[in-house]
Amino acid sequence: MAGITLVFRLALLGFGLALTTPAEAQVESREGIALQNQILDLRREIDALRRGGGVVAAPSAPSRGSAASGDLVQQLLGRVQELEEENRRQRGQLDVAENNDRQLRAELEKLRGDLDFRLQALERGTGRPAPARPPQPGPPAQAQPAPAPSNAPRTVDKAISDGRAALAQRDFATAEAAAREAIRNRPGARAQDASLLLGDALMGRRDFQNAALAYDEAYSRNRQGARAPEAMIGLANAFQGFGARREACETLDNLRSNFPNLAGPQADRAADSRRRAQCR
Repeated sequence: MAGITLVFRLALLGFGLALTTPAEAQVESREGIALQNQILDLRREIDALRRGGGVVAAPSAPSRGSAASGDLVQQLLGRVQELEEENRRQRGQLDVAENNDRQLRAELEKLRGDLDFRLQALERGTGRPAPARPPQPGPPAQAQPAPAPSNAPRTVDKAISDGRAALAQRDFATAEAAAREAIRNRPGARAQDASLLLGDALMGRRDFQNAALAYDEAYSRNRQGARAPEAMIGLANAFQGFGARREACETLDNLRSNFPNLAGPQADRAADSRRRAQCR
């Protein structure tokens, strides 16, 4: 009876495995743990069967019962090995599926960021303005005495000057705030300078996509101005910051076409950017 019961349990276990697809085989779940426990139980019973002589033989045929017991042990051992191999195969499938899931999530996040930036760039290129950020509510106004001259609001020139000083100290947050203040105050002829300052501050903060938008805005303000090459180089570097190497090289090619006589530090920066982007 011990041998028959063991065979019956093994048959039930094999039937249960046949109904389990690889996608459902969660090795670390309760089912996986139960499978491993049953394999251990079967091994213990096989060892007991070996030590105890297995199935009890009839008095008239002792040798036949002994042979049947040996065959049963071998069959059970083979089945246990099959179960262990199935367990290992399902564990490997689960590891592969989890790794693929992590890779797909990372690629999806990168594609989402690239698509968002390119849509904004497309809107600018077709003449449609990109959606403006809603104004941020400020603190409630409070009645104060007439301010002293030193507390007067900064002019556009003063904001840009202070922002450049902060940028030199690598205080990128202060430089960004000064640039945005200058842009809000309608800088007029200094609009390109304010947008360049904003792009430099955002690059320092590694906000590459918004930096690209700021450089693109600076370039569109004056495409033939003295600082237009600076804006194009900044745009190419921002493209490289979030992995858009092809767009970076296209920008640098346009720079070479529009400003063939570029020289000095700007030419050096353009050459360095082309080298890092591995442009042809």
